[in-house]
Amino acid sequence: MLKTIQKHGVTLAVFAALTTGLTAMVNALTKTTIEGQAALQQKQLFDQVLPPQMYDNDIQQSCYLVNAPALGRGEKQLWVARKGDTPVAVVMQATAPDGYSGAIQLLVGADFKGTVLGTRVTEHHETPGLGDKIETRVSSWITGFAGKVIQGPDDSRWAVKKDGGQFDQFTGATITPRAVVNAVKRAGLYAQTLAPQLSTLPSCGDTHE
Repeated sequence: MLKTIQKHGVTLAVFAALTTGLTAMVNALTKTTIEGQAALQQKQLFDQVLPPQMYDNDIQQSCYLVNAPALGRGEKQLWVARKGDTPVAVVMQATAPDGYSGAIQLLVGADFKGTVLGTRVTEHHETPGLGDKIETRVSSWITGFAGKVIQGPDDSRWAVKKDGGQFDQFTGATITPRAVVNAVKRAGLYAQTLAPQLSTLPSCGDTHE
């Protein structure tokens, strides 16, 4: 009986070791592919909010961390686009906290002079058929931010038409576009303050205690 138990124990141990080794090997083989696909998807998203011809650096390797109320609560990432050694624009994570169904996560591209270059929604919980028109798969509304200039914090054009601004609201859903417009405006204004700060920002690779 003891020998049988020992035999089964050895068999289970060998099986466990083989399974663990196989899992580790599969993880190692797929990790690079997964990371590569994630980087490709990120770059494609960047290209939608920032014209690639504007810069010549590897923007994905130029990532910084900020805590800026203008971008929303918590730590945000931003990526700096450079032409040669000159910073020309930035891609920022931003949050519209006041969507109809909660926070709306955004990616905003802007230069340092007040021009929004592009915006995309990366996450939301808005009502299908109403608030989800902020997605490009549903409508082109979000593309309307590209090229719009913010002339200071009191620029009344940065509002939905119902509030006297230049941006369309959705039929039966004003809260969602209003939240996005306000968040993009805040991000664009923040970008105007960034240039002098860039050399002091911690990079995304820095560790924090």
